[in-house]
Amino acid sequence: MHGLGADARDFYGIPAELGLPADLHVRYVFPNAPRMPVTINQGLIMPAWYDVAGFGARDQDERGIRRAAEWIDELLAREVERGVPANRIVLAGFSQGGAMALFAGLRYPEALAGVMCLSGYLLLPDVLEAEASDANRSVSILQAHGTADPMVPLALGQATRERLERAGYEVDYHEYPMPHTVCHEEVRDIGNWLAELLD
Repeated sequence: MHGLGADARDFYGIPAELGLPADLHVRYVFPNAPRMPVTINQGLIMPAWYDVAGFGARDQDERGIRRAAEWIDELLAREVERGVPANRIVLAGFSQGGAMALFAGLRYPEALAGVMCLSGYLLLPDVLEAEASDANRSVSILQAHGTADPMVPLALGQATRERLERAGYEVDYHEYPMPHTVCHEEVRDIGNWLAELLD
């Protein structure tokens, strides 16, 4: 899932760079977020999974986050109906999309193959343990963050990892010398993680 103000096209080129073997039979789904006014961007209307007023706990748009999670659950259910077992699905996203991947993935009622959060953060952290799905308590989590990220500070990514680990999750965590973006080394590591996960 893409980040705030972006769209699905941002990541169309990534699958070709992952280097995954064809016999893994991977299908990629790139959803688009709805357009809405975003508080942190002076109310401009743009693609967003939820409104953003800031990164503090009180700034989080709980209603919007939960609405987006319901939509993601429906998307996952459609993939399962198509014949894709939930335990072969990796829910992934960048920035706001990565935050939603963590939020929805850790609450999904069926075991997923993995959850990937790139340059994202943990939403509504105080209710994670109460709401987490037992089915995904041991889900594989890949988290990556840029050390020079001016949009989602590195400290927020590190705090996300620490909070997840305190909640009992194992996190495969990586930092890269980059701003709020994706780099070649990161894409290589994602490809290796996916190949091992889906083999």
